[in-house]
Amino acid sequence: MNATAAPGSAWALLRLASPQLPIGGYSYSQGLEMAVEDGRVSDADSARRWLEDQLLLNLARFEAPLLLAHCEAAAQDDWPRLLLLAAEQRASRETRELQLESRQMGYSLTQLLDGLPELDQPARDCLAAADEPGLALAWALAARAWRIMPANAVAAWLWGWLENQLAVLMKTLPLGQQAAQRLTSQLLPVLSQAQRDASELPEAAWGSAPLGLVLTSMAHERQYSRLFRS
Repeated sequence: MNATAAPGSAWALLRLASPQLPIGGYSYSQGLEMAVEDGRVSDADSARRWLEDQLLLNLARFEAPLLLAHCEAAAQDDWPRLLLLAAEQRASRETRELQLESRQMGYSLTQLLDGLPELDQPARDCLAAADEPGLALAWALAARAWRIMPANAVAAWLWGWLENQLAVLMKTLPLGQQAAQRLTSQLLPVLSQAQRDASELPEAAWGSAPLGLVLTSMAHERQYSRLFRS
């Protein structure tokens, strides 16, 4: 029996969602560290509200539908659209911190993919044509290489985002592991709703105005003592 995992299998999805994927996701807090510092997030309840707002008012309205479109374009060999979406994603980074996060994680995932046999030549040509590939572009090409359906690739990204935010809380509040699991149970329905909303949102309606996140991210760039990169 062949022990190699079939393309598109659950193994591939777990691989993409794994915190062991060496792209540096746990180096960033997306402003959450600053929100803890200034007291806007001070306990499990305020953390839940912060994460829920991020999921429904920001990720579901722009980040996730944009990523889904990346994954669909990559799966359909629509390289001009994929490069256009990548440029849109790069231009949408509101702060230096968020821009550098996307660029660094995109670079790391690109370097990983470049050394793997699963990435086909058209995808390699797309990467070569991209101007500073961000995380969304690299994520879409990883999903293509491992034959992961676009909707599942977005689910993996949402799960990774939530895991990362919970890890930030465990280091900064601090939030205990059991409390983090209780928070996960509370947020799983919100995660599902965010995925549904993103899949149903027409492109003309994409957009969000996460002013609190933007201001917090800008403040985090100047935070004197911090654990996470800016």
